Amino acid sequence: MTSLSLCALLLAALACHCHAAAAAAAAYRRPQAIGVNYGSLADDLPTATRSVKLLRKANAGAVKLYNADQRILHALAGTGIPVSVMVPNDLIPSLADSRAAARKWVANNLKRHPRVRVMYLLVGNELLSYPAIAASTWGKIVPAMKNLRYALRAIGLGRVKLGTPLAMDALAASYPPSAGAFREDIAGTVMRPLLHFLNYTRSYYFVDAYPYFPWAANQKDISLDYALFEGNASSHYVDPATRLTYTNLLDQMLDACVAAMRKLGYGGVKLAISETGWPNAGDPGQAGANVRNAALYNRHLARRMHNNVGTPARPRSNMPVFVFSLYNENLKPGAGTERHWGMFYPNGTWVYQIDLTGRRTARSYPPLPPPDNKTAKLEWCVLAGGGKPVNETAVADALNYACQQGTGTCAAIQPGGACYEPNTLDAHASYAFNAYWQQFKGTGGSCYFNGLAVKTNKDPSYGSCKFPSS
Repeated sequence: MTSLSLCALLLAALACHCHAAAAAAAAYRRPQAIGVNYGSLADDLPTATRSVKLLRKANAGAVKLYNADQRILHALAGTGIPVSVMVPNDLIPSLADSRAAARKWVANNLKRHPRVRVMYLLVGNELLSYPAIAASTWGKIVPAMKNLRYALRAIGLGRVKLGTPLAMDALAASYPPSAGAFREDIAGTVMRPLLHFLNYTRSYYFVDAYPYFPWAANQKDISLDYALFEGNASSHYVDPATRLTYTNLLDQMLDACVAAMRKLGYGGVKLAISETGWPNAGDPGQAGANVRNAALYNRHLARRMHNNVGTPARPRSNMPVFVFSLYNENLKPGAGTERHWGMFYPNGTWVYQIDLTGRRTARSYPPLPPPDNKTAKLEWCVLAGGGKPVNETAVADALNYACQQGTGTCAAIQPGGACYEPNTLDAHASYAFNAYWQQFKGTGGSCYFNGLAVKTNKDPSYGSCKFPSS
């Protein structure tokens, strides 16, 4: 064989390989097809290979993993499906302190999968919702991102964007959207450096935005149709400062984040939704958690992203979106809704059909079950333990954090206040936890406090001390 012929054959082979790789990648370049969060807190899920087939069945535009699960990454190799990988919270301090540690993590978890199309590397998950790790971790987020970015570029993955998903409780105010502002304890020290990094690297502010929670907490003031993208003109909201009209709750939440970034001088940072969705079931009394509402929310969401609507503050903006989640996960702790966000049951059958490209018409879907009429029970957030010994230092730190948020959160437990007596750490912590949660649960605030708090349906009020409820 002549050298010319050999050269031609090599070029042809190379061209075939390139075309095949391009074809695999192109398979998932659907316009505005939203992605899916692939959680694995369950003991009955299908294999990773089967799960990839279900992603294709739903026409997922991307997939987000909560860790660098090697089995899942292996199953995704060569599929062309864009992948977002998350770095666990507890690794962030070490990755921030050592470039060598960052290089090792990238080598052990990503470098060995060259055929996986990694798009985003997310550093931690809702870190700013956990005050117990403020001292050890919050200041390490950006240094960890910088070291990981260096490690990625060293192996040719410089195109991968870095970010960190934040819950809505990173905001001290979100209503009206134009009043959006970050909490005082993070605005200057954490958010400004983070936004500077995201702006410099042209990455995204990743937000976990769930309209279900503010709707469930404020059903008298927020219509269900408005939360499900089905509101008519009478339910629309006009921001008094900007005069922008809002037709749904998700847009309000997103534009509050935009306003908060603008107040720190970074109004141009792009926005991405790292989690959103609607529960398909829940405990008795968890209103609105049903298959019908979950299907409507996610189908309308997919259609909006396909049409590239954007938000009132950012019309026609291109926004990555990941819906939660692929499966119902039976080992997730908390209320019943926590275990019922999936599009699929663990046996691989639909909870409800959905085309994540948003191209399928509403009429083409099979009929949905009727909505239920469950009404929500009142809930309070109190110190966990039922009187058993607790870590007093941790409780005191959490109490102080709660009292520093919002306006007048802990006024009732100040000397002379209606709930000052009994003047004990346990009693004051329960009041502070509940006052914080009732004030912020509508914007993503949680009753968690690093495992120190628990929800209850039993009113903890006593005498003239009334615990807020909604």
